[in-house]
Amino acid sequence: MTNAALIEELKTLVEPGKVLTDAPSLEAYGKDWTKHFAPAPSAIVFPKSIEQVQAIVRWANQHKVALVPSGGRTGLSAAAVAANGEVVVAFDYMNQILEFNEFDRTVVCQPGVITEQLQNFAEEKGLYYPVDFASAGSSQIGGNIGTNAGGIKVIRYGMTRNWVAGMKVVTGAGDLLELNRDLIKNATGYDMRQLFIGAEGTLGFVVEATMRLDRAPKNLTAMVLGSPDLDSIMPVLHAFQSKLDLTAFEFFSDKAMAKVLARGDVPAPFETDCPFYALLEFEAASEEIANDALATFEHCVEQGWVLDGVMSQSEQQLQNLWKLREYISETISHWTPYKNDISVTVSKVPAFLHDIDAIVESNYPDFEVVWFGHIGDGNLHLNILKPDNLSKDEFFAKCATVNKWVFETVQKYNGSISAEHGVGMTKRDYLGYSRSEPEIAVMRAIKAVFDPNGIMNPGKIFN
Repeated sequence: MTNAALIEELKTLVEPGKVLTDAPSLEAYGKDWTKHFAPAPSAIVFPKSIEQVQAIVRWANQHKVALVPSGGRTGLSAAAVAANGEVVVAFDYMNQILEFNEFDRTVVCQPGVITEQLQNFAEEKGLYYPVDFASAGSSQIGGNIGTNAGGIKVIRYGMTRNWVAGMKVVTGAGDLLELNRDLIKNATGYDMRQLFIGAEGTLGFVVEATMRLDRAPKNLTAMVLGSPDLDSIMPVLHAFQSKLDLTAFEFFSDKAMAKVLARGDVPAPFETDCPFYALLEFEAASEEIANDALATFEHCVEQGWVLDGVMSQSEQQLQNLWKLREYISETISHWTPYKNDISVTVSKVPAFLHDIDAIVESNYPDFEVVWFGHIGDGNLHLNILKPDNLSKDEFFAKCATVNKWVFETVQKYNGSISAEHGVGMTKRDYLGYSRSEPEIAVMRAIKAVFDPNGIMNPGKIFN
């Protein structure tokens, strides 16, 4: 059957107008936020029901057509890039919140529900969905599950997998599975729900998810603290964690903040120039807690770990302080950054940072390097900015040559080459630095069970 005939048959499986093949649509839906690979899908299909997803998967099995899932396309590992003629399955029209249970504090979502949509729904019910990151206004729940998205609140609330009570998935064979049935306690064998979380669509597609909610936090308060060196950041974290239950502890360099301030959207937090900054957040539910925070700040200043700082006194100031951190990714995107999303256990962060910093300084002397990350959970984002005089291909090739040393250091510290962005295509050649050969063999075997014909997002995680 010709490609044109295949597309005509695909059109019969969904509603009229829900298969696109025009060039602008192929370009828009065939990529994510990465710029490493050129999008080249053959078609975009928009299912509106679980039955239509099953029909698409069975059609793909019959004709050996590869499928790539597409959510908000905000990923940073090329897991949602269709670069080899695949059909993109976009979940934009499966975007409804189907059910809310106030006693269980759960919400049943279709995969195309926007993260911010779920956050706003929870707020309307007096509750809270805590998984949060800069792309919350466009990322989708299905994509969050596929990458096990983390973000800025992990130190208190954990990753996406902590908030998935249950889900329905369509496997690579077209079967519909209902996983865990929203239970808190369920000791009936393998928890296949956890296999699909972080699988990047390589086992099947999430078509419905039951997400847990939490109580709404009270009087969230942020502090931005300036530190003289990298070694001071972790003592500050330890000092505050010993006194407060932190909801966030973020880290960024002076170069990162300078890029954000240059936009003119947000003021500097204070006048003192510092090489590194920490942003921490906590619930100031009482005056006593606020006083503990100020006393801890003073202790950190006395120890020389903090040079200056500020604590939010209003909702607006809280938002402005957070913008210093949340606007970094969007701001530096202008420079086509080469991103490394790496992690180690929190106790190893200082030594690990020094080792990585030495590699960066010796190998990228002419490149601008921007550090930031969720340092409170051991996750660091290393961003190397492309000079104007280098082409994208030349720049990425130079960065790739240094990856070996960066990832050897990650391996030395028993860390992860991808803390929260996933593996996709950008990190698949480096998977062996975080996973052993037997582990990878088991992962391949699991994929073969759920996706016997290899049609589900092929070439992602491993070749």
